[in-house]
Amino acid sequence: MNVLQKADQRPRAGFSLLRYLRNVDWILLLTTLGLTGYGMAAIYSATHADPNLPTSTYYVRSQALGLVVGLVAMVTISLIPFGVWARWRNYLYGFSLALLALTLAIGAERMGARRWIALPFFDLQSSELVKMAVLVAFAALLVEGVELRDRFRFVLKSVAFMAAPAVLIFIQPDLGTALVFGVMLAVMLVVWGIRWTHAAALAGAALAAAVAVLRVLPGLGLSLLQPYQIQRLLVFLDPEKDTSGAAYQLWQSKIAVASGMFTGKGFMEGTQTHLNFLPAHHTDFIFSVIGEELGFAGAMLLLGLFLIVAWRALRIAGMARNLFGTLIAAGVGSVVVFQVFVNVGMTIGIMPITGIPLPFVSFGSNSLVVFLTGVGLLESVHIHSRTALYGGRLKGEPYGQIGP
Repeated sequence: MNVLQKADQRPRAGFSLLRYLRNVDWILLLTTLGLTGYGMAAIYSATHADPNLPTSTYYVRSQALGLVVGLVAMVTISLIPFGVWARWRNYLYGFSLALLALTLAIGAERMGARRWIALPFFDLQSSELVKMAVLVAFAALLVEGVELRDRFRFVLKSVAFMAAPAVLIFIQPDLGTALVFGVMLAVMLVVWGIRWTHAAALAGAALAAAVAVLRVLPGLGLSLLQPYQIQRLLVFLDPEKDTSGAAYQLWQSKIAVASGMFTGKGFMEGTQTHLNFLPAHHTDFIFSVIGEELGFAGAMLLLGLFLIVAWRALRIAGMARNLFGTLIAAGVGSVVVFQVFVNVGMTIGIMPITGIPLPFVSFGSNSLVVFLTGVGLLESVHIHSRTALYGGRLKGEPYGQIGP
């Protein structure tokens, strides 16, 4: 029997709400709600006094709508045995590529980027939506090739699998999100058990590609990066020599975070934010708002909540009853950790500005829904690795098992 055909082999008894509630990872759930609450408060503080908005709660209401949709998606996905998604691998992957290609073809162009599809009631950011779909599809691919770890050809197939959506996102252009797919690839291959020689070869190839993009091609008069992307990298390397004003965001962000000191200036009292010195304060630089108004203590509390999410993801990956669940949990955890590191890092100058949002906190309904979906996947792995939710007992091969 094909390993993917083993998915979702379970007794078909009735659903047990008691078993579901008993096996929910409540620490993960409550921490997630704490992060979203943190984000809503920070968004309100950053935007409530904006004279260009029709109401003081304009952005908060939009984020609240995303929260409702995301919570529904999270609960729904947590109820579904995670092994079911393996059978949908090709559909999830095909849908992701088609959506990204459609975005390039008909997407709305804003600030030189084509990342959104304008719909009647909201704008769909395809690069955010496909994150979890590609992650699950990639986990299924790796499990299907679990006995091919020694074959470099399969490793190259895995790289190509992740490179296709990453390239389509890079073309939009969206370098930050494209890098997220690279992190997913690296972490999930390591968890899968890639040989160290193969890993070293891929790392060398990645380094050579980075050098070619940043040094060799520009020297030949060619460039894969947009001028503003190059400028952001140069500003990161040496902000003192910036003559284009590209370092403005970075300096204002540093001032905001530093001026908060230990306890902050007070909620809704941030001068850098409310006097509009800090651009993108409710999206990419939301951490700067928190640092200014709540200080070091508030920022550490926020990072502590993220640390709990990372811990629970790592724990779920370790307790998963099969490789598929382990890979899903590791993938979701890696995306959250990477985006937190890059977003917070760029606000204090230790990472280049890439436009990556802070998970659960930055304004953006698309991002919020996607990360709540990721939490739903974590909960699904946690719940369905611990209990036969739909009846029966877990003996031997757990339902949802895929792999040898």
